[in-house]
Amino acid sequence: MFAAERRQLILEMVRANGAVSLRELARVVQTSEVTVRRDVRALEAEGLLDRRHGGAVLPGGFTRESGFPQKSHLATAEKTAIADLAAGLVEEGEAIVVGAGTTTQELARRLARVPGLTVVTNSLLVAQALAHANRVEVVMTGGTLRGSNYALVGSGAEQSLQGLRVSKAFLSGSGLTAERGLSTSNMLSASVDRALVQAAAEVVVLSDHTKLGTDTMFQTVPTDLITRLVTDEPPVHDDRAATELQALADQGVQIAVAGASGSPGGDPTPARDRRRDVPLPGPRRGQVPGPGLRPATLGGDQSPATERARVADLRRR
Repeated sequence: MFAAERRQLILEMVRANGAVSLRELARVVQTSEVTVRRDVRALEAEGLLDRRHGGAVLPGGFTRESGFPQKSHLATAEKTAIADLAAGLVEEGEAIVVGAGTTTQELARRLARVPGLTVVTNSLLVAQALAHANRVEVVMTGGTLRGSNYALVGSGAEQSLQGLRVSKAFLSGSGLTAERGLSTSNMLSASVDRALVQAAAEVVVLSDHTKLGTDTMFQTVPTDLITRLVTDEPPVHDDRAATELQALADQGVQIAVAGASGSPGGDPTPARDRRRDVPLPGPRRGQVPGPGLRPATLGGDQSPATERARVADLRRR
């Protein structure tokens, strides 16, 4: 494929999806990520798209939200690895809330094996994944159906969450930065996600590396309310993603990194056996665990120096 043909296809993918990872672009145009990165730089110089950490987005600073058909085909290996690792945070008999998204849908498929679980969700996809699970109770919010992501939104959804208290909230979004936290491109979705956060003692964000450093219109979870981030292994040359992880860790976010099994050149070892954790040395500043909950660490007690060394190792990879 000639360079002009590659770049035209890259533009079409970004316009159709809003945001696309370099890994996915390289797979579609059948070339290396180095070549795709060069093409993206050339298109950015012409003002046709913007580069982001590990990917490309529509120009203008803020990405628009992609629909479910587009999202479901993006970063599938990464989402699988993230879901595998996040499922290990859920214990038998817990009550949790799970927000809408393709990554949380993957998580729900794994939660079907956790007995005695109660899952509150505004996502039809999450509910469908758990519909036939034995000994898992699914509670759906009210609200108005938003067809682009199969989620219930609006005042009905928010009111149904009032007075609810659960141990953990699992959320995804369109972008994540250390400065602003988790964000999304839709106002109604953001409002429901904020209500889900208010119901939980801990907030776990599921975000693949392409969303790191991306900022979208509506903030859902400020950084100081994020307990943990579960993400995938950034590409070797993605220094900006590693920098964002360092900034998040510096602000007290516990970080668990899972390798994406099945990715090009990836390790075939199951993701749960290859995770790299960056735990906090203790509870977050000003945070008191709720009754019956213990401060959770993913990799044991570590000193601040060890924490910084683990994240810094990502930058060297």
